[in-house]
Formats: sequence, C-alpha cells, structure tokens
Amino acid sequence: MPPPPPPKPGVIPLAPLSLGDLLGGSMTTVGRYWKQLLGIAVLMYGGALLVTLAALAVAYSATSDTLDRAIESDAYDDSFGAGDAVPLIVAFVVVGLVALLAMVVANAAIMAACPAVLQDAVLGRRTTLGAVWRRAWARVPAVIGAMLLPWLVAILIMGIFMGSYVLMIVSFVTDEASVAWAVGGFVLMLACIPVAVWMWVLFSLAPAAVVFESQRPVAALRRSARLVKGSWWRIFGISLLAWLIAMVAGYIVQFPLTIIGMMTSMPGMAGTGSDPSVAEVLASMAGYLVFVMLGSIISQIIATTYPQVVTGLLYVDQRIRKENLGPALAEAAAAPH
Repeated sequence: MPPPPPPKPGVIPLAPLSLGDLLGGSMTTVGRYWKQLLGIAVLMYGGALLVTLAALAVAYSATSDTLDRAIESDAYDDSFGAGDAVPLIVAFVVVGLVALLAMVVANAAIMAACPAVLQDAVLGRRTTLGAVWRRAWARVPAVIGAMLLPWLVAILIMGIFMGSYVLMIVSFVTDEASVAWAVGGFVLMLACIPVAVWMWVLFSLAPAAVVFESQRPVAALRRSARLVKGSWWRIFGISLLAWLIAMVAGYIVQFPLTIIGMMTSMPGMAGTGSDPSVAEVLASMAGYLVFVMLGSIISQIIATTYPQVVTGLLYVDQRIRKENLGPALAEAAAAPH
C-alpha cells in the first residue's frame, strides 16, 4: 500500500514542498488572507506616502520663495547664484531621506506581516488584521536590523551606478577626462552584483526567522544562512520566479490604470492652450497622476507581498527538510486554539 499523504491542515502539506506546493500554497495564502495582507500593505504604504507628502509640504513652505526665483530666472539672470540653490538642495535631501526611512519602515512591516500571516495559514487557523498587525509591528525593528546589511549593499551598488552615470554625463558635457572613472565605476558595479545577489539569497529567510522564532537581527541572519546552506540555487530560482510572477501581476494591474489616466487627462491638456503655466499643466494632469500613483501603489504592494509569502514558505520548507518540523506543526495544528 502507498504511504498515506502528509497532513495538510492549512495551505501546504506538512512535508518537503515541491515547486507546485510552494506556488499553490502562496496563492492560497493570498486568497484566504488577502484582507490582512492588503490591509497592512495599504496602511503602511499609505502612511509612508502621507509622511513623504507632509515632508514635501514643509520643505516647499520653507523654500517656496527660493524655488520661485529659481524657476523664473534664466541663463542671463545673475540674481540667482549657486549659493541660493543650497536651501533647495538641503530640502531635496531631507525630503529624500524622510521618504527613504518611511519606505524602509513600510517594507519591514510587510516583511514581518507575511510570516505573521503564515504562522496561522500553515496551521489552518483564522486570524484578524489586528492580530497580524500586533504580531508584525512588534518585530519591525528586528526585521530592519536583520535586513540592514543587504539593504546597505543594495544602496552601495545603486550609489556606484549613479556616481558612474553622473561622471559619464559630466565627461560628455565638459570634455574632461572622467570617462575612465565612469567606466571603472560601472565595472565595479557589475563585480558587486553577484556578491549582492548571493548575500540577498543567503539572508532572505531572516525576516521569517525574526517572526517565527523571535530571533534578534544577528541571530536571524545566522539562522537564515544555516537554512539556506546547501539549497542556495533552489531558493534563488524559486525566489526569482516569485519575483517575476509579482512583476507581471503588478504590470497587468498598472498598465490599464495608466491608460485610463492618460485618457482622462487628454481633454484637460487639449484646453490648456499653446503656452500653459505650470499650474495649468499640473491641474490638467491631475487625473493622470492620480491613476499612475494608484497603479504604482498597487504594483508595489503585489511586488512586495507575494515574494515575501513565497519566502516565508521557503523558510518553513527548509525547516521541514532539515529539522523535521512537520510533526511539530501537525501537533500544533491539532491543538485547540
């Protein structure tokens, strides 16, 4: 007689998972717990957007006079010098840092929310948005700490890329010999990418370890490295596939919203005349900007949430394979909740 199938109290069988089990379990998790996942994503990204807009409003109110002078000046006007641009640069940097910090907190909250949902999804239990929020928010600082190193590496690579790009533009504009530095920067960036990908996969299970096991950041990084050891290519391939699925799904949502935004803005753009002001252009494009922003937010939610659900299931799968976690999960699922 064939052996009995493994127990399946929740979204996955409590046995080593195949690719179909992982993708099917992730889709089932999103389908059953979409209110909790979407609620936290909307709350966090909406909060990050509000914080960024508030910082932008404060920066504009503080530099509006300087900004107006900069817009109204031309190439033959010496009234606006380089020193006058310092407040604008400072305001731009401050708003950028506020937006970056807000997005870091938002992404960390979603990284914590997905394993928090999976704690119930794997056992077949119901949960509420409030319960997931409390469980996830308590682990956000630890998730930020655990993902700080991979994020810093990503920022470093982006910094090298942007620096190389700026040097290339400067060399073309000024005819100065900075091409070699630009090419060297691009080569360094290309050399760093494999290291960054290796590190990202190696530590990809750290957020799940933070939530499932209440690990501290450094301990979670070590835990992730131990679980990934020997399965790096498998985890890389499945994670890449999950990311591609999320990107395609996000594009399918974003593209029609962009088209709708363009169609709603066409009448307004046609009525602005031959020499519209900045205010008229912004007013005519309001519908387009709203739809584009809505599509971007939805796409970002999909791109962040779904891969993290798959990563959380990979964490469970690795513990089932390496630590025989299946019987303990089956016992926990059978216990009264």
